[in-house]
Order: sequence, then structure tokens, then C-alpha cells
Amino acid sequence: MSDAAKGLTRQQMCDRLAMEFQDGWIVNLGIGIPTLCSNCDFGDKEIIFHAENGVIGYGPLARPGDEDLHLVNAGGQHVTLQPGAAIVHHADSFGIIRSGRIDVTVLGAYEVAANGDFANWKTAGQKGGGIGGAMDLAACAKHVFVAMEQTTRNGAPRLVERCAIPVTARGVVDLVITNYGLYEITADGMALKEIAPGVTVDEVRATTGCNLIVPREVPPVRLRA
Repeated sequence: MSDAAKGLTRQQMCDRLAMEFQDGWIVNLGIGIPTLCSNCDFGDKEIIFHAENGVIGYGPLARPGDEDLHLVNAGGQHVTLQPGAAIVHHADSFGIIRSGRIDVTVLGAYEVAANGDFANWKTAGQKGGGIGGAMDLAACAKHVFVAMEQTTRNGAPRLVERCAIPVTARGVVDLVITNYGLYEITADGMALKEIAPGVTVDEVRATTGCNLIVPREVPPVRLRA
């Protein structure tokens, strides 16, 4: 089994992060893995999903055959609307971000450093890049969560001591979820908080490129029944 196939599925990764969302939060989802957070069941919680392109209050991704071709999230995926949703101008959407009203943004990343730096807009050797709204979100959101695979396709760690590629923002990441586990950025460094089923602590250490704080007993990642 490849590293990318071990542990949590991408939907399980997002389900776990979504457990951290609080009632009434405004949540921005970056493109890629984070978009799956809108598929989660929040029960009695009211979660307002915000898309940079101006869709405020959307819900799960649309099922095949039920798509509204005019209704997409920031990643171009077709979404559904929740009661009370609004469509606003792109500039107004960024006004919501820059005024500090986003409670959490969930972003993808190429690398996350032990001190909370992260890089998600340019890979090594790439000419140009696509930072998009990530710099605004990283600077203005109250919390920054990251969802990504544990390693690159070549098996290199994405959790590193220092980012080797251009950084999007410094010291802003709170939580990271990978297919191997849940990590928290603390004042003492990166801590393993929960481990994915079927993954060992030794495997986590072997695929992590920074000093990792590991408690004596690591609980399994909390998953929805």
C-alpha cells in the first residue's frame, strides 16, 4: 500500500477538521481537499460556508445530474445552497475576508513547518505561481487549518522543520490534518494529537521532516459513526 493510500480518506480528513468548527462560524474552504468539508453533517450547528467568488452560505457539493451550471465554489465545483444563502460581488466577498469576519479558513498546502509557516502557491522550480486569495485568508482569518497528504507523490515529507519553497504566510497554522493523523502547532513545535487507524507512530515519524512532539499514548483520530 502506498503512503497516499494509507490511513484516512480525504473525506475522513475533512470530517475530522469539521468537528472543530463552532456553531455560527463563517468558514472559508480552499480548493482541493478542503472543499470536502462542505459535505459534512453538522447536526444542529449553523456553519456558513464562504467562497471567494461570492457564494455565501453554500452546502454540500452537488450530486451528478443535480448541478446548477451557474453555481460553483472557488474551485469551480458545483455546490448546493443552504436557506438564506447570498450571492455577492467578488469585491464584497474579499471585503468579508479582509475585515476579519472569517472564523477559519481551511487550505491545502505543499508544506507546513513546525512553527506554523505554510507554503501553498508555488512548487520548487515552478515559474510564477498562483497565490490567489490565500495570502488574504492567511492574514485575516481568525484560524488557519490545513488539509493535505502526509507526503508528496515521491514520498517526501510535507511536514517540515522549515519550508523549502516560497512561504504563503508565517506562523499562522493552528491545525493540520493528513491521511496519517491530526497535528497541532504549539509553542514548543508540532504535536501529534491523533493518529489514523492502521498507521503506527513509527510510520508517522518516518514520514515527518521535523521534530515531532508525541505523547506516550496517542488516541486514534475521531471519526463520525
